[in-house]
Amino acid sequence: MSTHRSRRSFIGFAAAGFSTLAVSRFALAQAAAEPPPRALQVENAVVELVSVEVNARAIPNFEPRDRTRTRFGSLEYRSGLVLTSRYRGFGGLSGIRLDAKGEGFLAVSDQGGWFTGRIRYASGKMTGLDDVEAAPLLGAEGRPITEKRLWWDSESIARDGNFVYVGLERVNQILRYDFSKGGTRARGEVMPVPAGIHKLPSNKGLEALVVVPKEKDKGKDQNMPLAGTLIAFSERGLDADGNLVAFLIGGPTPGQFSVRRTEKYDISDAVLLPSGELLILERKFSWFTGVNIRIRSIPLKSIAPGALVDGPALFAADLGHEIDNMEGIDAHVTADGETVLTLISDDNFSMLQRTLLLQFTLAE
Repeated sequence: MSTHRSRRSFIGFAAAGFSTLAVSRFALAQAAAEPPPRALQVENAVVELVSVEVNARAIPNFEPRDRTRTRFGSLEYRSGLVLTSRYRGFGGLSGIRLDAKGEGFLAVSDQGGWFTGRIRYASGKMTGLDDVEAAPLLGAEGRPITEKRLWWDSESIARDGNFVYVGLERVNQILRYDFSKGGTRARGEVMPVPAGIHKLPSNKGLEALVVVPKEKDKGKDQNMPLAGTLIAFSERGLDADGNLVAFLIGGPTPGQFSVRRTEKYDISDAVLLPSGELLILERKFSWFTGVNIRIRSIPLKSIAPGALVDGPALFAADLGHEIDNMEGIDAHVTADGETVLTLISDDNFSMLQRTLLLQFTLAE
């Protein structure tokens, strides 16, 4: 086995959840931030806001073994970055949400932290990140959620205007933040969730959140199916038939449904396109093939309480491509009408993994 292959296999091992090194490295981050944080008083709590310098190295080719190839399934590769930082708290990025232009971003780290900033572009390709800032996720008391046992595993994020939802995997809870009350300094409110969410496995629980907007288009009184619903997906919570469990929270028809599980893939994240297609980012690991990722398309109209939904794969990649532990996906539409998908990886705070930011155009 080549050195390159061995490294890639270890990446898969870490992505599968064996991240002792990751936790150790993050513990060091609390005392070794560069530059020093500035303190902000929020009522009776002190919140640390850290300006973070992030370095970016371009990934010119998604498939190094064939540098002429740009088409991968239904996706066209646009650009990619390897992100690094001297700030040791940078990493563990498990979810990302972009603004309408695909520039401003809000990301969540699985160690209980926010990251905000802007993606810099040149000729349609990503070239770096600007104005990056880190802050801890706060609980209802105004203190970092990491002060509570197991509440640091923030794995998923969804946004609906000023409201931001964050899923906590280990405790299978959802926090709702009102960003009109201080942005990343807002306090999280624990949402009531279906009883089935609390029964999910502690380390394979809440992994993806999607909000279905109430209006399909601004200024038009036309609703999507499930308008006003928060959809919550488990990573590997299984029903009696071995399919992946998901939940409809609020909206017109709350309840539970399942996503057909095939080829042992688990759910990493999801995003709703303006077309009404729900894209699910999936991954799997084995010692023989390492890490594999896949994107499936599921019609939103097929989702209902008690339903078993499925859809075609639009894209698949393995360790022959420039991937890592891909955990976040979002989409935006360019001024030219192109749908761009953005993927981000969780490096598990391991020196043997990478934080990757990848973009593709949805070609079909």
